[in-house]
Amino acid sequence: MTTHGTPGPAVSVILPTFNRLKYLRSAIASVFAQTLPDWELVIADDGSEREIRAYLRGLASEPRVSVIWLPHSGNPAAVRNCAMRHARGDYLAFLDSDDEWLPQKLERQLGALKVCTGRRWSYTDSIIIDANGEPCAQAAIRVPHRGAILELLLLHQVSIWTPTVIAERRLVLEVGGFDEQLLLFEDYDLWMRLACRSEIDFVDEPLARIRRFHGQHHGEADHGDAMRAGRHRALQKVRHLATDPRVQPLVQRLYAHSALDQASLRANTDRLAAAAILLRGCAASWRYMDWWAGVAYLLLKLAAPRGLLSVYRRSRLRRRSLSGWS
Repeated sequence: MTTHGTPGPAVSVILPTFNRLKYLRSAIASVFAQTLPDWELVIADDGSEREIRAYLRGLASEPRVSVIWLPHSGNPAAVRNCAMRHARGDYLAFLDSDDEWLPQKLERQLGALKVCTGRRWSYTDSIIIDANGEPCAQAAIRVPHRGAILELLLLHQVSIWTPTVIAERRLVLEVGGFDEQLLLFEDYDLWMRLACRSEIDFVDEPLARIRRFHGQHHGEADHGDAMRAGRHRALQKVRHLATDPRVQPLVQRLYAHSALDQASLRANTDRLAAAAILLRGCAASWRYMDWWAGVAYLLLKLAAPRGLLSVYRRSRLRRRSLSGWS
């Protein structure tokens, strides 16, 4: 890759940050400790406080470091995309500001990708650490996979942490980068689109340290509706990108169920929006019998008076309580 005639590095490290100086120092130190020297670090600061800005200004004098100053948005996809627009490397590597890499991470991944022609992105095994950097008992990857993984991603049978991923910059640009409409699920959404275009490689070494904070999983559960909406948006895109005839029926079926789910959620607050979701979903889902069963229920739900629905929901909750359901 070249920019204005100047050869670019092998890898552009994309690092979004917002405060958390303690962890940011460790993350950046792990980049400088890489055994592969041919990298640049592109830091996108999402409106951090004064202490972070002072630290980043000191880094800006480093020849391999670029710092982009942004007003605070709280949108990880937009911050990462901004950093990617300034990247010059053949590959993009993603690192979050509270995670770390082991020194051989970039070298091992790039070496493996050069051997595996046709695979344009990869991920590694990883170690889950706590706020103090101590390893946790939880495994980072449930089952590692190589090759075609779109079906596995759709079925949630493979877990890919963002700081373990390296991808060709051209590949990421081909699929449009991170979706800035998503505040959650934006990484998984990108992985599915990358999987539509290329097989993936896996380096079976724990080369990233992923920091998980107490209560983080509980917080993610609280965003269940947003996660489901993000998955629905991702499935809309994958429907048009998936070319594998074995996977296309799965995509269509998952989209049908997701459309019903989204319509059901909206029916409680906006019946017109719920009806519009059903109408859009019908073109792709009409061939599935379970779609029509769900539509029948939703049409009754949309047509019924709200007061009657409230009485029905309260009676269901009362029956569950009496039967011992939690």
